[in-house]
Amino acid sequence: MTDPASDGTCPWATGSPAMRAYHDAEWGVPSRDDHYLFEFLVLEGAQAGLSWSTILNRRAGYARAFHDFDVTAVATMGDDELSALMLDPGIIRNRLKIFGTRKNALAFIRVQEEFGSFADYVWGWVDGMPVVRAPDIAGFPATTELSDRLSKDLKKRGFTFVGSTIVYAYLQAVGVVDDHVPSCPAKALQS
Repeated sequence: MTDPASDGTCPWATGSPAMRAYHDAEWGVPSRDDHYLFEFLVLEGAQAGLSWSTILNRRAGYARAFHDFDVTAVATMGDDELSALMLDPGIIRNRLKIFGTRKNALAFIRVQEEFGSFADYVWGWVDGMPVVRAPDIAGFPATTELSDRLSKDLKKRGFTFVGSTIVYAYLQAVGVVDDHVPSCPAKALQS
C-alpha cells in the first residue's frame, strides 16, 4: 500500500484516516445539491477559529442537532431548541454559531427563492464551471478576490460566519474551486 504522505496527496489530508477519506471522497468534488451546500455552509461556519478535523469529527453531531441539515427545519428552530444545543457535546457550543445557523438557513431560503436554488446562486459566481487552480505544495491562499466578493454579497444577504476565509474554504469544499495540488491523485479524477 502506498504511504498516503508520499503519494502526492494534498498535505493537509494525510493527518488522519478521517481527513484522508473526506479528501478522497468529497473535498473539491463539484456539488450542485442544495442540501449538501447547506450542510457545508453550516460546517464551515462552525469551523471559524477551529481546525477542520475538529468539525469533521463532529459532523454526525451537527447532523443530529440541525435536523440532518434540512434547511426548512433549521429555519424554524425556536430559541429554546437552539439554546438547548449549548449543552450538546456533539457540536461546538458557541451561542453565536448555533443561532447563526438558523439565521443562515433563513438567508439560504431567501436566496433559493430569488435564484431558484442556492446552487444557481453560488455557481453563478463562476459561470457554472469550477475554478481549477494549481497551488504549490507549500500551501493555499486563505482568501481570493472571488471569496472576498462572495463574502461581501452573502453578508449583504443576511448570512453570518461568512468571512472571506470561511467562504474560500467553503468554495474549496463544495468544488466551486479545485485546489488540489498538481501531484494529488484527486486532481486527475476531477479534471
